Amino acid sequence: MINVRDAMWRSAQWSADKRAIVCGDRTLTYRQAWERGIRFANAMLALGLKPQDKIAVLEDNSLEAADFLIAMAIGNFVRVPLYKRNSPEAHAHMMRHTGCKALVVDAKHMHEVMGVKELVNTLEHVVVRDEGYEAWLAQFSDVDPDPKVDLNDYYIIRHSGGTTGLPKGMGFSHRTWMNMQRDLTYRLPPFELGDACIHVAPISHGSGYLFLPVWFGGGYNVLEPVFNPKTTLTLMSKHGGYMFAVPTLVSDLLAEAAKTKLEFSKLKALVISGSPMLPQTAVKAREIFGDTLNQFYGQTEATPAVWMSPKEWFSNVPGSEPLLSAGRVAPFTRIEIRGDDNKPLAPGGVGEIALLVDGQIGEIWNAPELTKERIVDGWVLTGDIGRIDANGFLYLSDRKDDLIISGGFNIWPAELEMVIGDLSQVREVVVVRAPHDRFGETPAAVIVLHEGAVLDAEEVIRTCEQRLGKIKRPSIVQFRTQPLPRTPVGKLQRSEVRKAFWEGTGVTMRGS
Repeated sequence: MINVRDAMWRSAQWSADKRAIVCGDRTLTYRQAWERGIRFANAMLALGLKPQDKIAVLEDNSLEAADFLIAMAIGNFVRVPLYKRNSPEAHAHMMRHTGCKALVVDAKHMHEVMGVKELVNTLEHVVVRDEGYEAWLAQFSDVDPDPKVDLNDYYIIRHSGGTTGLPKGMGFSHRTWMNMQRDLTYRLPPFELGDACIHVAPISHGSGYLFLPVWFGGGYNVLEPVFNPKTTLTLMSKHGGYMFAVPTLVSDLLAEAAKTKLEFSKLKALVISGSPMLPQTAVKAREIFGDTLNQFYGQTEATPAVWMSPKEWFSNVPGSEPLLSAGRVAPFTRIEIRGDDNKPLAPGGVGEIALLVDGQIGEIWNAPELTKERIVDGWVLTGDIGRIDANGFLYLSDRKDDLIISGGFNIWPAELEMVIGDLSQVREVVVVRAPHDRFGETPAAVIVLHEGAVLDAEEVIRTCEQRLGKIKRPSIVQFRTQPLPRTPVGKLQRSEVRKAFWEGTGVTMRGS
């Protein structure tokens, strides 16, 4: 197997004069991008850093972000991406527990990391990318340091989103990252010379899964600093190729697409992940973007576990409901549905999803006790609840932590979200637990409607009662005009919605 650095170097030589990076009106060829990466790697070495040292980064998508990603591979450093809009303490935690020696930060995000150097005793250097960045970069050597890279060297430490509790570090070696990249691209249309990949989500996180496959194939990565639906649709029409998106981002695109007459014949694959997509959103996306929608499921710790191609997603499969599923079990994946005793359930049983994939972590960084809880006999226990049908389709019920226990009955928010999301007026919906005097907890639905749509709470409750029964209908239905709160990578932030209902109670759950 080849390591990340050598695979990138090889492609940079073979595609030297082809475009590699596009950001606004700036374009880099592979030769230029690789040279900038070399200079940045040498800048890190000039600070006294050594291969395998951990370097944190806080940034938007940009040419400079590409410099960093490429340089980390060239110098055999370990990338530690941070999440925008986190608190200084959250950033400090991520750097502290991974032992980061340097932090690279865009000047516009400096306010988020003020004072962190005093909070992280291993942190020796803070490199700020400001208006002097180009001159600073140019002063370093363009001679490749060419360090030795072992497949078991660490390539990146990614963190869980941190929407509940402190973020957890997940370390990936060159071997595991390359395994993951192979499995991720197995079901996608082939990456070919000149293909584009549009990144409107951060390349430091989910969208970054597609950066290297495009680079390896001799294509180019289009980097957008901020997601704007109108701009994104224009890029999709112009460049086509590939794009990673969470469902909320697709929902925003569809709302804007209704106002345009763009066509998307150049698009090869719209890769969806992060959370389940509402069936009506998927159907509408297919109408606009054609047979390009692919969906995969996994976790930061282990991905991809299941995959669904456009043909499968919108097919009629006896005994299955692809539109309601997360996809089919991937060829290189082992999945078990486990009960409370951590033993596999019979086919069709509902329980915790356990994963075993080639590109998974071996431990949660610097957390041996949590590792013992989450990784058992090599299997990653996801905390997600689901079932697998006779055709290999996986259905997600919910996260363990999101369970609503109302009057002793278990209610999974995803069940209600799918039913409510089926109403044509609904653009976004999230269901959370809210306090109830009699039953302890009750489902509360918070809904965003499509522009101009009309819907009342009674219809929502009646629909849920008809399809799910009285026990599972929401007692509370709220409508809002603003989009639902999201994490820095675009996922719905369920915990923020839930918190509003429990304000002043001192708890976030209650028995009946």
